[in-house]
Amino acid sequence: MRAQCARCRITLVSVSSHPLNHSIALTLAALMLMVVMCTTTLMSVQTAGILLHAGLFSGPEELARRGMDGLAIVVIFVTVLAPAGKLLSTLYVLIRLREAAPPRHLRRVFALAEKLRPWSMIEVFVLGVFVAYVKLGDLVHIVLDTGVYALLALTVVIIWADTSIDRELIWERLGRGDARIRLDPQRSSLGDPAGCETCGLVSDLRGEHQRCPRCNSALHPRKPGSLSRTWALTIAAAVLYIPANYFPVLTVVQLGAGAPSTILGGVEELLESHMYPLAALVFFASIAVPMLKLVGLSIMLISAQTGHTAWLRDRTRLYYVVRWVGRWSMIDIFMEALLGALVRFGALVTIEPGIGAVAFCGVVILTMFAAETFDPRIMWDAAAARTKTAAGQGSPLRVS
Repeated sequence: MRAQCARCRITLVSVSSHPLNHSIALTLAALMLMVVMCTTTLMSVQTAGILLHAGLFSGPEELARRGMDGLAIVVIFVTVLAPAGKLLSTLYVLIRLREAAPPRHLRRVFALAEKLRPWSMIEVFVLGVFVAYVKLGDLVHIVLDTGVYALLALTVVIIWADTSIDRELIWERLGRGDARIRLDPQRSSLGDPAGCETCGLVSDLRGEHQRCPRCNSALHPRKPGSLSRTWALTIAAAVLYIPANYFPVLTVVQLGAGAPSTILGGVEELLESHMYPLAALVFFASIAVPMLKLVGLSIMLISAQTGHTAWLRDRTRLYYVVRWVGRWSMIDIFMEALLGALVRFGALVTIEPGIGAVAFCGVVILTMFAAETFDPRIMWDAAAARTKTAAGQGSPLRVS
C-alpha cells in the first residue's frame, strides 16, 4: 500500500510487506559483499608484457598522487565510507529493533543512515567501471577480477534491500512508548503543524522545544533560507560548469604523443569509435544531467519567487527528478579515476586525470546540495498567495 499527497500526487508513505528478518539478511549480505569488493582487485590490464592491477582504492590513490586530494576524498567517501556507514547503521538498528524496548539512540543512528543514503553511490560506480572497461578495450588487454563480480552482486543486493525496507514501520517502532509522540490524530489537533524532514512525523511547532520528538531533528514550517541558499549553490555550480567543460578531464599519452580531452571531446571520441550506446550514456550523465539540474533548479527558483501558478504538479515532479538524477553525473569521475590507476605504462601509454574533473565534481556536489536545500512547498505557497491576492479573498489554490 502507499499514501499519496492529494494535491501533488507525490508518494508520502510506501508500506512494505517484507519482515525485518528479510531486511537484516539483505543488509548483512551487502556488508559481506562490500568486504570482498574492498579487499580484492577489480581489473587487471596488460600490454607489452607489463601487468597492472587496480582495486577499489587504486583510483583515489592515483588522484592523490597527482595532487587531487579533494577529489580522492570524495571518491572514497561515496564508494566506501557512505555505503559502509549506511549499511552498518541500518543493520545495527534492525537488530536492536527486535528488542522489547529499543534504546533511544537508535533514532539518531537511523537518521544518520537515512542522510547517508543519497551519498552512497555504489550503483553509479558500477556504470563508471563499465565505461572504463569499454574504453580500455582498444588500448590494452583487460581482465575482470573478483572485485567486479562482488561489485555487481553488491549493487543488486543494495537496491533489493532499499526497496524492501519499511522505513515508516521502523520509525513507528522506534517511537513506540514515547508519550511525546502523538500517533493518533483524533486525540488532539495540532495548532501549528510541521513535518519532520528526517522521519516524517508531523508535530506541533507551538511546543517549548521546536525539535522532532521522535528523531530530535530541528523542525521548521519550511526549510530555512531555501531560496537564498539554493540560488547561491546553483550559481556556484553554474560558474564551475564553465571550467569543467573547458579544461581537460583526462589526457591519453600513447608512444609520447597525446592531447588533452574534455568531457565533450570524450563523447566525440566514442562516436568516432562507433560506441554509440556508450557515447549516449556519457553524454547523458556528464552533459545533459548537469544542464538539466541547473536549468530545472533555476525554473523552480524563478517560479517560486514570481508565484507562477501553472504546472505546479509538473514542477514538483521536476524537483524529485532533479534530486534523484544528480548523483549519476559521478559516472565520469569514477571512470577517470579508474583509467588513471589502470593505464600507467610509461612511454607506451598513460592516462592522466585532468583539472577539469575537479571542477566537474564540484558541479555535481553543489547541485546535489542545492536540491537538498530547495523546498518544493514554497512553489505552492507562492502560487496560493498570488491567487488569494488576485481574487481578493482566501479561496484555496485549485490545480487541475
